[in-house]
Amino acid sequence: MNNGNLLSVRDLKKYFLLNRTTLFGPRERVYAVDGVSFDIERGETLGLVGESGCGKSTLGRTILQLLKPTAGKIFFEGQDITELKSARLKKLRAEMQIIFQDPYSSLNPRLTVEHIVGDALKTHGLVSGSEVADRVAGMLDKVGIHREKMKCFPHEFSGGQRQRIGIARALILNPKLIICDEPVSALDVSIQAQVINLLGDLKAEFHLSYIMIAHDLSVVNHVSNRIAVMYLGKIIELTSNKKLLAKPLHPYTQALMSAVPVLDPDQKKKRIILKGDVPSPINPPSGCRFHPRCPKAMDICFRNEPLWAEIEPNHFTMCHLYPKK
Repeated sequence: MNNGNLLSVRDLKKYFLLNRTTLFGPRERVYAVDGVSFDIERGETLGLVGESGCGKSTLGRTILQLLKPTAGKIFFEGQDITELKSARLKKLRAEMQIIFQDPYSSLNPRLTVEHIVGDALKTHGLVSGSEVADRVAGMLDKVGIHREKMKCFPHEFSGGQRQRIGIARALILNPKLIICDEPVSALDVSIQAQVINLLGDLKAEFHLSYIMIAHDLSVVNHVSNRIAVMYLGKIIELTSNKKLLAKPLHPYTQALMSAVPVLDPDQKKKRIILKGDVPSPINPPSGCRFHPRCPKAMDICFRNEPLWAEIEPNHFTMCHLYPKK
């Protein structure tokens, strides 16, 4: 595939097999990611939102080949990367990096910051010797960590500083795509805005593309060009952040948007409270996966899965309220 996009995902699936509950019984599947397709242009930030357990992080790790996909294709710069051998996959990892959610568990407590950030340079054979220290120092400066702290260990830093170290580690190889897996959810609110603004500045400086995974729509809306809404393993709506904010189409997206706080105390917003809990990904509902909780569910929603359709220009959704033309 060579459509000019940096990343193209086609019908991607990732299932996990569970252990048998009986000796000869069948093994159940967790349908974590179940038929996801989207594109990312160069220099774009795609926000990926949804409730916990909907498959966002699994999707990000599968794109990076940290998890092998069950089915589907992933194209990076036109190349199918789903069947790459280890040598070629190692080269690809310099182009695609990840920032993890937890800045405490994602950094090796036994290594200094210099080793944490610089090890990738040695692994990929990009620089050696004193050049590593110089490159690490320069990158730490860019993320707001004093280079004098290169010899310090992770426990000597705050949560926000640790996440900046994680960002430096992701950037040191000069990648083209970074998957940010809820990079601010574990941080204090006072620090979240600083990290989000830092990611925005680094994107412009290094000409990066992001997949910004979060459950907080207000965070994603602030940094994204487009937003994909995920529910129970599927993307159910995709459009620009402005269109999603102004006119969400899917009932699930409407419920998410109703939960976003407004700054104007005089502006009234009707909160949509969803009934029930998210169904199990082991046994997802038939038809539309959202129908057990949907306030607008119809008979057809129980029987048939809605088709992915472009309802308005560059505004896609899966919902029987908008029949495919």
